[in-house]
Amino acid sequence: MPFLSSTSPARAIPRSGIRTLMELALRDPEAIHLEIGEPDARPPAHVVEAVARAARDGALGYTSSLGLETLREAAAERIARRSGARADASSVVVTHGAMSGLTTVMTALLGPGDEVLLPDPTFPNWAMAARACGLVPTTYATHAREGFVPRVEDVEAVITPRTRAIVVCSPNNPTGAVYPAATLEALVELARRHDLWVLSDECYEAITFDTPHVSPAAFDTDARVLVFHSMSKTYAMTGWRVGLAHLPDPELVELVGHVAEATLACPSTSGQVAALAALTGSQEWVHDAVESYWDRRDAAVGLLAARGLRYCEPDGAFYLMVDVGTSDTDAFATRLLERRHVAVAPGSTFGEGAHRMVRVSLAAPRDRLLEGLARLADEVRPAAGSSLRAAAAR
Repeated sequence: MPFLSSTSPARAIPRSGIRTLMELALRDPEAIHLEIGEPDARPPAHVVEAVARAARDGALGYTSSLGLETLREAAAERIARRSGARADASSVVVTHGAMSGLTTVMTALLGPGDEVLLPDPTFPNWAMAARACGLVPTTYATHAREGFVPRVEDVEAVITPRTRAIVVCSPNNPTGAVYPAATLEALVELARRHDLWVLSDECYEAITFDTPHVSPAAFDTDARVLVFHSMSKTYAMTGWRVGLAHLPDPELVELVGHVAEATLACPSTSGQVAALAALTGSQEWVHDAVESYWDRRDAAVGLLAARGLRYCEPDGAFYLMVDVGTSDTDAFATRLLERRHVAVAPGSTFGEGAHRMVRVSLAAPRDRLLEGLARLADEVRPAAGSSLRAAAAR
């Protein structure tokens, strides 16, 4: 039997603690699932009907590796309208989900040994994708006392001669931070000074509460900001696997197409049909979903405050970081599942910036969310609690 190569980039890919907990929780039929970021609602009815109609009409064959032209046009219109960026169909690529899109672009854009800067706390899949591409992921700090909004000086402090790209995520996973326009403008200017790419993960751009979403693409003057969108969170289409990448550089679009041909042939056609219906149909479903997440956020932080737990109130996405009073968040999450039948994502999987915290998904049904948080509070039994941001300010 041939041996497995010891130099394969796959050997450097760590496991995601989110998936580890999810797999443990799937073995527990009583588990309350607060570990995974998946909307509890079904996709809009008109989206499902569009796919059913296409299936009945036999219209689900192969498409271009770059995606359906009609979907690229609709996506470009939305991106231009919401971000202020110049976009047309030729600058949009349809991807097999946002993470596959990010990995494909990293493959086309960067080379082995190049460094990619990620925010800390960080979504673990970014580092996993970088490792898979032979890249070196490093992090820049964000802090709870500042609502996990990055400071430009902290980002600049970790730039080296090998740094080629900065990942920005607002609204942020895992923290729920929504970056102010001034911060994003300063980060784009920093990238310009150091001649870096900006990879902007905007999977949660439609889900904001107190602070509006701003894209760094609004401040891009030289095609260095690349934007990644997803159908999964906005339209509850997690299993449909459709993402959208806005790539202003025509050469990069061509290279991404080559990688897509070699790996996917084309994105899921049924998913693309669904995405087109989602983007061009009524957005009332999205409005109602955001209102629901907002209500769950307020109910969740109210419960945590009443029970004396510390937390960082999110301004967007549908996650909540909760201080559980121990640095061994892996052991805490495992114990919480075993004893209380509640699954949460351990802070260890998000990096040093999530020390003593776990991530809770607000996308679970409201009653299950509140029951799960009550059980978590029973497990922690703190003496006093408040917002981590407010506590830090005091």
